[in-house]
Order: sequence, then structure tokens, then C-alpha cells
Amino acid sequence: MTASVVSPTDTARELFREAYEHRYTWDKNFPGLTADAAIEEGGETHRAKVQVNRDLKIEVTEATSEEGGKKIREQIWEIVIHRVRRGFEEVHGQNTFAIEAEDNGTVTLAVGGGAAGDRYKVRDRQVVMVHRHIHGVVVTIDTLTSCEAGEEGYLPETYTSIYSDPQTGEPKGGRMHHRDRYVQVEGYHILAERTVTTETPEGPHTLNFRLENLVLAGA
Repeated sequence: MTASVVSPTDTARELFREAYEHRYTWDKNFPGLTADAAIEEGGETHRAKVQVNRDLKIEVTEATSEEGGKKIREQIWEIVIHRVRRGFEEVHGQNTFAIEAEDNGTVTLAVGGGAAGDRYKVRDRQVVMVHRHIHGVVVTIDTLTSCEAGEEGYLPETYTSIYSDPQTGEPKGGRMHHRDRYVQVEGYHILAERTVTTETPEGPHTLNFRLENLVLAGA
């Protein structure tokens, strides 16, 4: 009998699948939520009421300004898009993965197929770096610290992000430093506060986003 051989490509795919499936996401029973939202930026505070429905559609009402309502919606969208539970094959079925480098337990994976040119780094069942081509730019996100939500997965807490030109690699805007804080509401982990500090030629620019009075639908 001939022993089966696991190819480097298969190993790379399984490494990424394990980290992908270990991300914390909301399950199919997530009922939706309501909250009071506030954004503080440039000495101004914008407020609104937000609702995330069971189907994860977003409603923003009673915004104190049009600009504030738009920024609050953007933050809620960022929360929801990272909590959506989608199967690995649904998202990455057309992609191939190859190990590009290994360094002290961190494995760099190069992506081919439908997402050719993308890269990820994984370590300890976590995706610790994302380098993706999105809408004509490249976004690179490095996770610095994270927290475990038990058997349900992990949540990034501090991370940096930067956008760059896909052809030249030149940055488009300053590096952003993110710090997230989560609370547990009726068994679900929900972002309660996010601080984003952006490096600019004039000095650091800080945005603080908060969700207060968080209530799950039907609670």
C-alpha cells in the first residue's frame, strides 16, 4: 500500500482554512441589535440610533448630522461585515494557497486563482496579516493583539491598516492604528468602542466610535 502524501498546496490551504474558521462570527441565531452610537472626531461629536436586523441589514436614524450619520453607518458596516458567517468554500473555493515563507511560527501564504496577488499571514490558528486588492487599491492589515472568545474563535483588539497603490506600492494616506473593545451581550461579543488614530503630516488624527445601550432584538 502506498502512503498518501500531503502536498505543500494542501497544507497551505488547510492552514488558512483553520485560521479562517477560527475567526469569531455571529451564528445563524443572532437576533439583531439596537444601540446608541456616537463618533467623536476633530472636536465634534455626532450621534445616531442604530439597528442591525436579523438579516444583518443596517438602519441609522435620528442622526445629529448627515456627515455623522454616514460615518456611523460606515462603522456599523465594518462591524457587521466581519461578524458575518460565510463558509470557507463559499468565499475561497476558487482560490489556491501556497506557503511563501515561515518565520518563528508565522506562515506567509500567497494566494492564486480568483484572488491572485493577495497574501495572508497565519499564526496559532489566527490570521495576523491581510494583504488584499480591493476596489483598485491594496489594503494591508497587521493584527498586533487579539482576544479569544472561548471555543467560538478570536477577535482582533489592536491592529494597523494602510492603503497603497497596487502598481507602485506608494501609500494612499497615513497608517491607521486601531484599538477595539468588546462586550458580551446575551452570549454575543459585540464591539463597544473603537479608537482609530491616523498618522498625518500635521500629526495624529483620532476618531473615537462608541456603541452604548446595546440591546439584542427581542431581549
